[in-house]
Amino acid sequence: MPHVTIEHVILVPLLFIQILVFPFAASMMVSIWAEAHRKVELKDAANHLASVIQQLYLSANREEILAGNITQASTLPPTISSYPYTATGSLRVSDSSRVLTLFLTLEEVENTVTANAVLGSNVLWMEGSVFRSNSPNASVRVQKFANGTLLFSFG
Repeated sequence: MPHVTIEHVILVPLLFIQILVFPFAASMMVSIWAEAHRKVELKDAANHLASVIQQLYLSANREEILAGNITQASTLPPTISSYPYTATGSLRVSDSSRVLTLFLTLEEVENTVTANAVLGSNVLWMEGSVFRSNSPNASVRVQKFANGTLLFSFG
């Protein structure tokens, strides 16, 4: 009979760990993985949006392009892990260039990432414009003026 008691002393804590601790640990690991996955996808979307803005700048900044409006419809997915996201921008001015910092936020879970687009000195940014991923009108807009100034905004 002493073997049964020793087995119970050893196996009851192991059973406790298997029943309570293992599911909790697995759940935590899945949550961490999901959070990291959402953040990577959001960062990819931010980098893609910054790249689109840089390409629009390079295209619209040419002398052959006359004053007018350019709208680039969004090619980004409307959701990331079933959550819509928003993007806002902030323009920093330096000597010879301007850096547009994009802030993308995944709604409901509040994940936020940033990406930068380096632009020329003739760029302006419309403060307060917001890119909503699930909007049918999600786009990047550029207004070129006769003096060569480019005004970027989200639609």
